[in-house]
Amino acid sequence: MNISWHQGHVIPFDRQQLLGHASLTVWLTGLSGSGKSTLAFGLEYKLVQAGCLAYALDGDNVRHGLNRDLDFTPVARTENIRRVAETAKLFNEAGVIILCAFISPTTQDREAAKSIVGADNFFEVHVSTPLFECERRDPKGLYQRARNGDLKNFTGIDAPYEIPLQPDIAVDTLAQDFDSCLQLLFDAIQTRTRLSGASNA
Repeated sequence: MNISWHQGHVIPFDRQQLLGHASLTVWLTGLSGSGKSTLAFGLEYKLVQAGCLAYALDGDNVRHGLNRDLDFTPVARTENIRRVAETAKLFNEAGVIILCAFISPTTQDREAAKSIVGADNFFEVHVSTPLFECERRDPKGLYQRARNGDLKNFTGIDAPYEIPLQPDIAVDTLAQDFDSCLQLLFDAIQTRTRLSGASNA
């Protein structure tokens, strides 16, 4: 192919000094209804209020634009995660703390996302809220449709969710209230993105 990489004159260190913090991809994985998006948008707000440049990418939102051409077949879901990971990498290069809320049910897809972003910039959060609680909440009515047979290959019902074996952190929004989960993640992100000798407080 007749393409080549053009290197700019600004390096990541320059953006870190400008923003006062390092970039990071926070990858929230878990079942539908587990609380991923609620936590991602809560973290986005809390981080911005603390003076950090943060942006949340939600699984439904990206399918309105970037990934609107993809369906929910296994191949398309893998491509969905690949595109999001490439987008997260660009956000990180711009200095942003990016919060990605995606079911991303397979270990292979999550490892691929980590490889794209880079292990040093990838922070995996397992939102481990149990299936029965996610199904009780059922905010979109998807579990009921899956139980009725109207929705096929739905994660947790007739499609598997591969639990992360070694996430950087796990939170259960049933066992802990939202504010506690939010604060736990906020503190962990602040620690990971703090520059040497600087404070994000």
